[in-house]
Amino acid sequence: MAAPNVRTSSFSRNISVASSPQTPGLKCGPNGTTFVSTGIRDLDRILGGGYPLGSLVMVMEDPEAPHHMDLLRTFMSQGLVNSQPLLYASPSKDPRGFLGTLPNPGSTKEDKPTVPEPDQGESLRIAWQYRKYMENQKNAIDDYSNDFDMRKPLERQFLAGRPIDCVSLLDSSDLSVAQDYCSTFLSKFPRNSSNIASIGRIAIQSFCSPLCEYSDKESDMLSFIRLLKSMLMVSNAVAIVTFPPSMLSPSSSIRLQHMADTLLSIKAIPDGDKDLEKLLTGYKDINGFLNVHKVARINTQVPVILEAHTFSMSLKKRRFLALECLNQAPVDGSSGTSYGTSGSCSGSSSKPGALDF
Repeated sequence: MAAPNVRTSSFSRNISVASSPQTPGLKCGPNGTTFVSTGIRDLDRILGGGYPLGSLVMVMEDPEAPHHMDLLRTFMSQGLVNSQPLLYASPSKDPRGFLGTLPNPGSTKEDKPTVPEPDQGESLRIAWQYRKYMENQKNAIDDYSNDFDMRKPLERQFLAGRPIDCVSLLDSSDLSVAQDYCSTFLSKFPRNSSNIASIGRIAIQSFCSPLCEYSDKESDMLSFIRLLKSMLMVSNAVAIVTFPPSMLSPSSSIRLQHMADTLLSIKAIPDGDKDLEKLLTGYKDINGFLNVHKVARINTQVPVILEAHTFSMSLKKRRFLALECLNQAPVDGSSGTSYGTSGSCSGSSSKPGALDF
């Protein structure tokens, strides 16, 4: 019997399934993407899992709202809690002093329930077991991300013995020093295999600050960001860079935004804006706004569809940073008649008609 004719091809489909990473602080996503936590659970959910490994995150600052510092603090704290090496650069004389402002991981859950007595009934025992199961599920999430208490500084146990490099950009006439630090740091995390032993985090604050001597060299700053992005693409690391766009020319600002994989911006909330207070619910609890302009797309061309692009920033229980979609208050909260008048199928006429219901 003749052997069947088998068609062969030089292309073969990769059917290997990516396993869950064993390194703490990592999570597998679709299309072979690996995520690291932003340090804010709501932001992880909004971005579809967090910051993709090997991506460049840029945050546009608002001079009237220092909330970009909260994004940096939670990002850095999450890495230190997961024992991930950190490189921090800022236009200050003592950048290591910023570590004292990092938040400490906390817990928003209530006290653990006690074991029910045998005579309390079967229903109470089942409820206790279900609550214990939910707590175990939450503890599994804690291995990836944490809730950070913004009022409590990071404990020394998370700082002692951690590989932390701090660089001051204040007295640098150019970006060669920062470039050497980033190159040396990222060389420790090459992406040469599927097994990820460790990942690195880079946080650069106020990159285009006028305090730096290189602030008038826009071409050098663009070249640095372009080089940083190329090094991240072949490294197991994530970098977040904040910059004030008002300090750059419009063309340079647009080019920086274009080079970002994930682009965010911070917006201050106006004080005493009565019109906005009537429009939004929970206006008094809102500290600022977070705008999501671009979400990283790794190994895919399918865009990420967000539930919203603008989110309110507030402190839950005055301690934990939370992001929520903007909720519009009712036009007439007392009676709601404005909704009833606009819901008629017969148009704007107030007289009842055959099509009114």
